[in-house]
Amino acid sequence: MPLTRIPYRNTGYFSPLICDLVDQHPALEAFQTKAIDSDAFKAQIKHKEAHFSESARQLLVKALKQQYQELPDSELVNQNIALLTVPTTFTITTGHQLNLFTGPLYFVYKIISTIKLCQQLKVKYPKHDFVPVYWMATEDHDFDEISFFNFKGKKIKWSQESSGAVGRLSLEELAPLLHRFEQELGESKSANKIKQWIKQTYQSASTLAEATLRLVHELFADYGLVILDADNPHLKEKFIPYIKNELTQNTCEKVVNQSIQELKDKYNKAYSPQVNPREINLFYLTDEKRERIVNTTSGFALADGEKTFSAEELLAEVDNYPERFSPNVLMRPLYQEVLLPNLCYIGGGGEIAYWLQLKNYFKAENIPFPLLLLRNSALIVSKKNNQKLARLGLDPETMFLKRTPLINKKIREISNIDLDLQPFKEKLTEQFDYLEGLVAETDPSFEGTVNAQKQKQFKGIDRLEKRLLNAQKKKLVDHVERLTALHELLFPHESLQERQANFFEFYLDYGDTLLPHLFENLDPLKLEFSWIELP
Repeated sequence: MPLTRIPYRNTGYFSPLICDLVDQHPALEAFQTKAIDSDAFKAQIKHKEAHFSESARQLLVKALKQQYQELPDSELVNQNIALLTVPTTFTITTGHQLNLFTGPLYFVYKIISTIKLCQQLKVKYPKHDFVPVYWMATEDHDFDEISFFNFKGKKIKWSQESSGAVGRLSLEELAPLLHRFEQELGESKSANKIKQWIKQTYQSASTLAEATLRLVHELFADYGLVILDADNPHLKEKFIPYIKNELTQNTCEKVVNQSIQELKDKYNKAYSPQVNPREINLFYLTDEKRERIVNTTSGFALADGEKTFSAEELLAEVDNYPERFSPNVLMRPLYQEVLLPNLCYIGGGGEIAYWLQLKNYFKAENIPFPLLLLRNSALIVSKKNNQKLARLGLDPETMFLKRTPLINKKIREISNIDLDLQPFKEKLTEQFDYLEGLVAETDPSFEGTVNAQKQKQFKGIDRLEKRLLNAQKKKLVDHVERLTALHELLFPHESLQERQANFFEFYLDYGDTLLPHLFENLDPLKLEFSWIELP
């Protein structure tokens, strides 16, 4: 059982919105470009080709070459950057925060999905070239989200104060975290390789953006991944018209709010937006902080009240210092698609949920809206642990049950007594049905008394069933403990492994074979959860 695929809906870990999107719910068609498959890219290529200029390509390539000057040389990356000047070359993009040491395992799945889709499209459309891009979210300022990573069940945290863009963070105070991580690694061959990467990345960089760039380049340069840090004055110049439009017209708020209402009207009246737009969806960015821009009666101000601008002053600031204006989560996708000859964005469930709010906003700004693709999700399990599951009579899909229901299900299966009191409830129902009929024919005023007695009896049976089950759990404690330990290993803290575990945990066990194994088993166009057995 080296690979098992499970429908996302059957796992219980994905939102109804994402499951409906994967299942091509007709009410969601209007909020995406097209349901995703390899044929969907033909029209998207023509559309993007008509809207992306040669000058935009030259600007992008110039910025990338400057960014890569200090990185180890990679023939395939250099080739892909050069290809971006050619009108028949397009990108497939994913983006992510600057998590320490790649953060959760799904970060790696995102990038693998992006690279593999490019490979698949090259086979489908040999006259075109496709470049995988990782967009580094260097301008995000939520330090708490990226200040730690989990390793072997332990939380390794960076203790530092920050209120500005995380990409600009100095690494001067990171040494204690690096020392602790190296101690956790041990002295194996794979551990020493990781320590070497630490020296080449975090210990050789001055900022978090530079360290992340170096680490991801070390991991994926051989696959041609191009990494972009868009916190760049020259790239921001390209975005000036959209910044000014946001400040003067508030287009994002108006159009996205309309889309949210349409999702409620056409898809689900209970729909709750992933992200609500603000009146102005821009931050003012300096080395010290990233602060929201707000409207005032006399012009604009920063939300913390430290600085005010007249309308003329702020628009002049946009022209002279575009790098000081940072798009928020709803405007960042527009900035990305302005800069890149992009066909498709690959993201997690939360990301795709807010992208679904944006199609009409892109239309209002006359920028092609990309195809949207849910990244691969997976669970890595060793062959040994898969064999344990088989001996316990459990299949991968059953393991997605929450822990208590899973244990209860298994105890009922292996118990030498019948713990299911449902037949007793059915007989009791028959008896109360007879009694209710008798009351109706004699004195209906007793109906309430009968109903109360009925509820009391059924609650008593439920309590008895629960006590019998708990007693049997104690009797079969060995089975409970083994199953609990295995479930915790595969679903730490009753969460998906990919959201808790770190890539380097598995690299310690599998070394340089890990990425090839993942590339072999993950397929971005297979919209199901992958249960991957590794040797």
